[in-house]
Amino acid sequence: MSVLFLQYPPCTTCKKAKAWLNERGVDYQARHIKEENPTVEELKAWHEKSGLPLKKFFNTSGLAYKALGLKDRLPTMSEQEQYQLLASDGMLVKRPLVIGDDFVLVGFREAQWQERL
Repeated sequence: MSVLFLQYPPCTTCKKAKAWLNERGVDYQARHIKEENPTVEELKAWHEKSGLPLKKFFNTSGLAYKALGLKDRLPTMSEQEQYQLLASDGMLVKRPLVIGDDFVLVGFREAQWQERL
């Protein structure tokens, strides 16, 4: 099984996640989340596949999230507006992301990754 691995290479959590994938021989295609932002269509598909609330896809500890005041703005935004915002800047997206045929992992939680990969 090959998965799509969205990462921001300088991110320490992404580095740990990549090392974890490599140590276990997981076949993946790496994608730099800042240089190649996810599209609205990709985000919609991943959100639906994940079964998670859309807010889980936001990097709530990131500078862009805080600078835009999204803590207060998100609750009043439509899903479409949130997708468009996420697609506008890869740094707003929680990372790393692993996209498989029938699952999406958001963030690096080793136990969850062990179970799916």
